[in-house]
Amino acid sequence: MARAVERALRERRYLVAEAGTGTGKTLAYLVPAALSGRRVIVSTATKTLQEQIWGKDIPLLRERCGLDFAAAYLKGRSNYYCLARGAEFARAPTFAAREEAALWPVIEAWSRTTETGDRSELDLPDQLHTWKDLSATAETCTGRECERYEDCFVTQARALAGQSDVLLVNHHLFFADLAMRTSRAGVEILPDYDVVIFDEAHALEEVATEYFGLQVSSYRVDELGRDALRAVGDRPDLASMMRDATGELRRAGERFFQAVADGLRAGGGGAGPQRGFGARGAPRGRTPRRGQEEESVRAPLVEELLAPCERDQARLDAALEALRELLAEAEAPQLAQIARRAGELRVELAAVTAMKEPSRVYFAEVRGRGVFLRAAPIDVAEELQARLYRRTDTVVFTSATLAAQGRFDYFRRQVGLAPEFDVDEARYPGPFDFPRQAAIVSPAAVPEPNAPGFLEAAAGAIRALTAVTDGRAFVLCTSNRNMVALHSALRDLPYQVLLQGERPKARLLEAFRAEPSVLFATASFWEGVDVPGDALSLVVIDRLPFAPPGDPVVAARLRALEAEGRDGFSELSVPAAALALRQGFGRLVRTRDDRGLVAILDRRLVTKGYGRAFLATLPKSPLLRSVEEARAWWQRGGVAPAPHRA
Repeated sequence: MARAVERALRERRYLVAEAGTGTGKTLAYLVPAALSGRRVIVSTATKTLQEQIWGKDIPLLRERCGLDFAAAYLKGRSNYYCLARGAEFARAPTFAAREEAALWPVIEAWSRTTETGDRSELDLPDQLHTWKDLSATAETCTGRECERYEDCFVTQARALAGQSDVLLVNHHLFFADLAMRTSRAGVEILPDYDVVIFDEAHALEEVATEYFGLQVSSYRVDELGRDALRAVGDRPDLASMMRDATGELRRAGERFFQAVADGLRAGGGGAGPQRGFGARGAPRGRTPRRGQEEESVRAPLVEELLAPCERDQARLDAALEALRELLAEAEAPQLAQIARRAGELRVELAAVTAMKEPSRVYFAEVRGRGVFLRAAPIDVAEELQARLYRRTDTVVFTSATLAAQGRFDYFRRQVGLAPEFDVDEARYPGPFDFPRQAAIVSPAAVPEPNAPGFLEAAAGAIRALTAVTDGRAFVLCTSNRNMVALHSALRDLPYQVLLQGERPKARLLEAFRAEPSVLFATASFWEGVDVPGDALSLVVIDRLPFAPPGDPVVAARLRALEAEGRDGFSELSVPAAALALRQGFGRLVRTRDDRGLVAILDRRLVTKGYGRAFLATLPKSPLLRSVEEARAWWQRGGVAPAPHRA
């Protein structure tokens, strides 16, 4: 793989390389990158991999291999403490939650000594609401007009990035930069680069979809109002007028977004709550536990949904314009920026609700306390071709899961690597002996997932399978509804029983490793989780992880394929679900000594013709049809007859 990457960097080519767990793919691309003499961006999807590369792999190459190269690690702006906003907050600290006030002395003391301003230096809760007041975003930062610009932690981090040979970022930061530099002349986050290496490249389409579209949310309106009030804290001549303007903005925003949410919950968008894989949260009416993913109500934007909100939208538009006009002539950078933000928000709200671009899909979503209106590209392939490939002649895509049924056709279509593109392709299997180390269990006695009695039968199968492995199991569900139901049915298991959301993810994994456990989880545990060794011997997957067909983006992409006379189910739904299933399967075998069972409680894996596509995408392992066969395989120590695959 290192030779293939070296060739791509030397000959300025594109490379798609699938490299299984245990192949050492990170070092395989870092060594050629460090030796190339070109500036290389390495972009990853997960924080876990970023930290591994920065804390382990790069020091290894420098200290043990003697490679001399400059490396930098750049995060999104919101990860850094903002000196200007922090000083402003310190003058009159206010906290969204009482328990957050106890953290302020720690943060304040750290802010005076830190050299990076990176919040990861502190052990802060993931959902620390006060951090929004202590960091800046692209909307709130005044850039060179800020009096603390030269001292700014982001300024310093970007200066180091500009001197690097290898720059480590994440997909969100990369695509935020790409969207800005290709839509606003002279506006960019990252330094110029020659090469991009996407690790965990299977996540690119989802992230690109987010950044190549528009989003207007209740959060943006709320934050605009709060920032506007804060900006006139030392301007008594404006304070009264600003209180009036932001009060009206808050009331108008609440009425409009509540009307949208009510319409969505009433089914005005025609789709209702999304329950399938990829949709988040708990069934409507249930308050999510702390840390638990919240189920979204997500549906297309249609006239039937927007018409009842027309008067409230007009009021919100007028409130935004009034705020913009109030500060239109302001000379202070903070006030001028508030005026610009109000104007931009007004334009974007009009664009999303007008729904004029046929290349975009328009939809609304209620997630937690937020309401979002979005316009997303139906196909990011053309966007990537125009924004990235025309500007960058060397791109490497790698992941453990890129090939569906042994081919890259689906992935290449996702990211716009058209057949006429000259792209090198390679697959590097990992070092694992899957026929010996893992077996797939698909119990014939469990009915189809939508049949009556499925959850009861699935719970019975999980109870029997965990008895085989003495617990030590992940139960990965495609919806919170199934996760909660299965956990409720099995909380009396004779092992430690854990539920996603009951405590932070890192603490759940610590508890899981400490003693034999059964962890019930959903989407966020399907990838980026590494539990090698005996602690994990069984992975249970409740059903094939098809994206919900009612999801507006999925539905639009299916329609687009069908309009071209193609089969959306076989070309989009099946390969996407097969690769997601492979991600879940990948939680089990992490070293050459691991062994265990992957139970897929969806009989369609065997009974439906498309099940062959799933089996062809998974590692070749024995296929067992009952708990009894699974117990016999386990007791034999993983030695089994030749796989009998469907």
